[in-house]
Amino acid sequence: MAFQVQGKIVEVYDTVQVTERFKKREFVIEVKDGNYAEFVKFQSVQDKCNMLDGLGAGDEVNVHFNLKGRPYTKNGTTTYFTNLDAWRIEKAGGGSQAPSADAAPAQGSAGGDDMTGMSFSEAPEDELPF
Repeated sequence: MAFQVQGKIVEVYDTVQVTERFKKREFVIEVKDGNYAEFVKFQSVQDKCNMLDGLGAGDEVNVHFNLKGRPYTKNGTTTYFTNLDAWRIEKAGGGSQAPSADAAPAQGSAGGDDMTGMSFSEAPEDELPF
């Protein structure tokens, strides 16, 4: 599921080599929605980690991301993880930091409606933005 949101970067973390073949880099943006701000943490993985180079706290950005969820079962107990995987970051009103032909977003959503490019506040009332 592909989404987009605009916000201000609050924090950019260092790249972490999780396993020999997997690395990730997390960052947080502040999203203004009405009277309250939301602080949303995203991750970039593998070759997308370098998208954050040259960006820092205070930069206004548009983040294109996929919503991903996975179950994990250990000792008979299942836990569910949700990730917001950023695949493109653009400075607001500016150019892309890392456009990539192989970064095409996943298509569709659970309800069959394409919500690509919508902010959280623009989502239809019957669609959850997370």
